[in-house]
Formats: sequence, structure tokens, C-alpha cells
Amino acid sequence: MIKKSGSAKWSGDLKTGKGHVSTESGVLNDQPYGFNTRFEDGKGTNPEELIGAAHASCFSMALSMILGEKGLAAESIETSATVSLEQKDDGFSVTNVHLVVKASVPGADKPSFDECAKAAKQNCPISKLLTAEITMDAELV
Repeated sequence: MIKKSGSAKWSGDLKTGKGHVSTESGVLNDQPYGFNTRFEDGKGTNPEELIGAAHASCFSMALSMILGEKGLAAESIETSATVSLEQKDDGFSVTNVHLVVKASVPGADKPSFDECAKAAKQNCPISKLLTAEITMDAELV
């Protein structure tokens, strides 16, 4: 089993509080996030764009693997994932992720490419995560 981790620190209330997000690898190290980076145009990151980046990168790798299983190798796969955050009656919800994929795959025809892309969308680990059970341990200190 492979385990990777990310962490976040937050202090203050929702609108004026500040947070920092980090990854185990150190690629992100105390990157700022807050209300202004999520709902306004503040400098920093936010959970939705991090999910989008994770989904785009995971999908691209999955597509590469599936193409390889069919004897095809991509010259390039460019994927963007737009994560939609909407306010509903019970608060905010991520309601949709839209993937846009542009790939150059010598020897691939449109039907076989579409089949591979569909399989990658359904089977990449981040696609599966978006419907996964979430468990938690919570401690008040």
C-alpha cells in the first residue's frame, strides 16, 4: 500500500482567517490559502484547484497506461480539470469536475481513443476518490 499525505494549518474565522497547505514531498510548503483565495482573487491556492490538478494528473497517467495496454504511446496528453463549487441550501458542494483532454497519439483512431479516455475517466484513482467513503479520527486538544 502506498500512502502519501498533505496537511493544512488554519487560524482565525472563515473570512479573515489564514491557512497554509503543505505536501509530504515538500513541493507545496506552507502555501497560503484562505477565503480570499477560494472565493475571491487573492494570491494563494484553494482546495478546488488542488483537486483539479490532482485529477488532471491522475487521469493523464491512467490514459497513458490504458493506451499502452493497446500498444499505443502518446506523444502528449494535456488535461485540465475544472472543479465546480456551488452554494446549495445546505452549504457549498463540489458539484462537478469537467475534464478537457487533448492528446497526440500516433496510430490511434477516434473510437479507440474515446474508449481509452472513458476507461481512464472511470478508473483513475482520483475519479474513484470523488465517490469514496471518507473516514476520520477527530480529537479536541
